[in-house]
Amino acid sequence: MMATHANAMKSLPLSAGQPLARRLALGAIVGPVVFTLAWLILGFLSPGYTMWGVHVAPYSAVSQPLSGLGLGPTGPYMNAAFILSGLLMMAGAVGVFASITELGPVARWTSTALLGMPGLGAVIDGMFTLESFFFHFIGFGLALTTIVGFPVIGFLLRRVPRWRRLGTWLVVAGPVTLALTVLYFTTFTPTIEGIQHGIAGLTERVIVLELDAWYVAIGFLAFRRSVSVGNAV
Repeated sequence: MMATHANAMKSLPLSAGQPLARRLALGAIVGPVVFTLAWLILGFLSPGYTMWGVHVAPYSAVSQPLSGLGLGPTGPYMNAAFILSGLLMMAGAVGVFASITELGPVARWTSTALLGMPGLGAVIDGMFTLESFFFHFIGFGLALTTIVGFPVIGFLLRRVPRWRRLGTWLVVAGPVTLALTVLYFTTFTPTIEGIQHGIAGLTERVIVLELDAWYVAIGFLAFRRSVSVGNAV
């Protein structure tokens, strides 16, 4: 009798919190989609931009960084996309791990913090443009914490049977992100002249798409599985 009562008590937070967690988890999907659509569309519309008094035109998605869209006529829109997508990704991180009730509190909040760091980085990049290089680079660096963050989250998720497969893939995602990061920095020249040549813009977009794909996958699975658990409860 007491065991039954204890099980019922444990189910109460799940049934009460699942709808909110489910909605928040969608941020892990919507945030990357918003960001991707922003740089795709604005990349076609950008006539170029001025950075440190030097005009860079035309805008090239192959050679120039995404952050170049945060300057010039497209600046207000791209910076708004940075901030909005970052806030959605942070909300998504909270929702994803609030829905995985099998994880303990420490594992849940550790995973939430790690998954939320790139979102915080996007917000910082939206507030500080490429001309504020130091702060902008901090934002970019927070996105690259996934090199370690994905494997840590993966190992924690592998403890949960229904998340074990994705957890294994996230462990692999860390080295893949590291390899793409090395590729990016080998093609990137941190000068105005450098960003007008080469393929650094292309390699940066590959990293962004890879990171965004993992967020969409995590958010989708959290949403779908929280629906299933909610119905079961």
